[in-house]
Amino acid sequence: MKYRLLGRSGLKVGEITYGNWVTHGSQIDDDLAIKTMHAALDAGITSFDTADVYAATKAEVVMGKALKGQRREGLEIFTKVYWPTGPGVNDRGLSRKHIMESCEASLKRLDIDYIDLYQAHRFDYETPLEETLRAFDDLVRQGKVLYIGVSEWTAQQIRDAIRIADDMGFDRIISNQPQYNMLWRVIEPEVIPASEELGIGQIVWSPIAQGVLTGKYKPGQPVPEGSRATDTNGGADFVNRWLKDDVLNAVVKLEPIAADMKLTMAQLAIAWVLSNSNVTSAIVGATRPEQITENALAAGATLPEDVLSAIDYALGDLVLTDPALTVSPEVRP
Repeated sequence: MKYRLLGRSGLKVGEITYGNWVTHGSQIDDDLAIKTMHAALDAGITSFDTADVYAATKAEVVMGKALKGQRREGLEIFTKVYWPTGPGVNDRGLSRKHIMESCEASLKRLDIDYIDLYQAHRFDYETPLEETLRAFDDLVRQGKVLYIGVSEWTAQQIRDAIRIADDMGFDRIISNQPQYNMLWRVIEPEVIPASEELGIGQIVWSPIAQGVLTGKYKPGQPVPEGSRATDTNGGADFVNRWLKDDVLNAVVKLEPIAADMKLTMAQLAIAWVLSNSNVTSAIVGATRPEQITENALAAGATLPEDVLSAIDYALGDLVLTDPALTVSPEVRP
């Protein structure tokens, strides 16, 4: 595994982070989930990402079981807070109440004493940013959280958070967790430049576009049984937008590029996001041990400029780059 510094902090994380959104606690049973996470450890992965909302809090429990007995100092464990975790009006958002209560609940489910990186899962328009940042800072000072990050925040929201933290003497956020892949590049025009300026690193999700960039989905053919597109627990909602013939035909054009590089299609997609110097790590999920073993080999792969250009040419105007596509709910869900 290759490691990179996360933003302007001293924390190093693996180029490949194992993530258990959709899969653990819902798509696959716990025994298979634990075997898959152990395969990730065997592949040299030490960075693990989850969230309190995944599988209605069950994903954190599974991750805690899978990592039980591992040397804690050798792991980087990330989780997130914002989306609803209960029926109450305060069981959501980034209020001080929800952050403090959710942190305690995540620690118990993960069965750990501290969280390496605690992330605001979206921006909360109903809570003053000062309140949110103070709550996070208090968790850092209590030793329950080591670093603070955000997820799917706009460039202006990131700038505001850094300004307020500096003015009030709070710990700065060090990371952003956005969606990013060959097809979805909406962070490039604004978020990446702001992050480079402010010392924020990206831990990106969906580097293989929910499996579309693996080439498993073929134009004009039914989706494979057992794939993300058949998942009724939320996975299909994200992948279906890419299941159009123009997109799938463009993805087919990537196959000879991957073959020339002696990479699988998934490895090519992961290596592509890691070619962006502001990207610290790519979050990769898996439903089988062999998947994560194979995808972890993308760490350290380098794509030359002519390959990057060939990828751009193959995908053409299908690439999405509009910063306005990074949005958070105006009212707490």
